[in-house]
Amino acid sequence: MLYKFKSRATADVIMLEPNGRQLVQIMGKEPGASGIVTVEQIPAAIAAIEAAIAAEERALAQAEQESEGEGVLERPEPVHLRQRAAPLLDMLRRSAAAEREVTW
Repeated sequence: MLYKFKSRATADVIMLEPNGRQLVQIMGKEPGASGIVTVEQIPAAIAAIEAAIAAEERALAQAEQESEGEGVLERPEPVHLRQRAAPLLDMLRRSAAAEREVTW
């Protein structure tokens, strides 16, 4: 399943199901085939996503400090929440400015 976020203020944002579900849950919504973030709910949704990004970055920084000098093998850099959430955050901000809801 794909999550297709829509707003009359921006182009659609399409995400794979695990990433879309994660962001829907972070926004405090019930994951499913459809849903809505009303104009009034957008500021809280943005704040929740930004708080989750900050928490992930703190956890990654702490894990990096703890693993220094342990000879950990180099791995490709994963895609972090900040990168996955950027298109949706942009959509939410533009939708708030245009006073339009976001649906999926």
